[in-house]
Amino acid sequence: MIQSVLVGAVVVLAWTMTAARLERWQITAPMAMVAAGLAIGFTTRNDLGNGLNTEIALNAAELILALLLFVDATAVKGGYLGHDAKTAVRLLLVALPLTILIVMGVGLLTLPGLGWAAVLLIACIIAPTDFAPATSVVHDVRVPERVRHLLNVESGYNDGVVAPVFIFALTLAGSHHQANTPGEALQAAIPAALLAVLAGSVIGAVAAVAMNVTAKHGWSTRHSARVAAVALPLLTYTAAVAIGGNGFVAAFICGIAYKTARHPGEEELGLAEDVSSLCGLLMWFVFGSTAVLVLSFGLTWGIVLVSVVALTVARLIPVLLTLLRTDFRWRDRMTIGLLAPRGAASIVFGLLAFNSLDGEAADVALSVMSVTVLASVAAHGVGASAFLNRKSKRTVG
Repeated sequence: MIQSVLVGAVVVLAWTMTAARLERWQITAPMAMVAAGLAIGFTTRNDLGNGLNTEIALNAAELILALLLFVDATAVKGGYLGHDAKTAVRLLLVALPLTILIVMGVGLLTLPGLGWAAVLLIACIIAPTDFAPATSVVHDVRVPERVRHLLNVESGYNDGVVAPVFIFALTLAGSHHQANTPGEALQAAIPAALLAVLAGSVIGAVAAVAMNVTAKHGWSTRHSARVAAVALPLLTYTAAVAIGGNGFVAAFICGIAYKTARHPGEEELGLAEDVSSLCGLLMWFVFGSTAVLVLSFGLTWGIVLVSVVALTVARLIPVLLTLLRTDFRWRDRMTIGLLAPRGAASIVFGLLAFNSLDGEAADVALSVMSVTVLASVAAHGVGASAFLNRKSKRTVG
């Protein structure tokens, strides 16, 4: 374990020194860290990967995702749903459920013997988008600003939208969270989501007002405000979990409430962004190591098919249907549908399922998550730039 941590730190440091060069070669940070993680997973017989099946590792991953969600939320402009609220609602409440249903349908056909609850759980794991594998997309001027903001809002919110369904499926399928009927599972999932919204809104708003008052009276400093932006999502996550709420939803809602009431500048959020970036790099490294576990489970054509469908038609078709009769141009609709990477949310949800399920279901859930995220890192890391270059040439022509 010490050797793996040492290698991870060295790899992160090496990336910091070569980031600009790697970007010119179309090698994103997640690609580099996953490759390093795969290498260490093979050379150390996957000791790090085996160590992830622990409560400490799982809690660390959950806190990292909470921080990432908070940072995503602070990037949302124009209120709780951004400038294009109607379209965001369509993507979150229509396209996303359709994606889950399509993946679930394919999973029921190709992953026999798991049961519908376990298949629903797998669909929830690989449905949420995360732009860590293709961060350049949300900053690329070739993508219209409206599309970039919409993708950012969706990638932040979809984790929270999926989380109650994920908890519902986990309650039915998991060995540690048993429920006898869907009704009993809903009784656990719905209150958790409502408590999360309440906790995130209250904590974010109260913290923002308190920071405004203390800054006005000179009690706080710029440095302390930056530290507060890091501590706040961790506080919100743990508080929400303590009262029975969903910590991920709470962290994201807290970020939106905090920014709405506080209006923090880029300098104030800089530390939170840097810490989340570092944590994200370490998560990608650890993911690369754990992905080696998949080789010991063995890949079936059903696992590969579910992953491919989730990254392609299961995302594209619902998005195109959802955006019918909107003023989005056809190429922008294709951009929204095709540029949908998978990342931190899928990794954390996958680890939660792996720790909660038994036997074949646990192995299949981890395998589908690993294949989907690995394919997304490769396809969206390199493919996003190629897609945008091609789209740009067509626009010019």
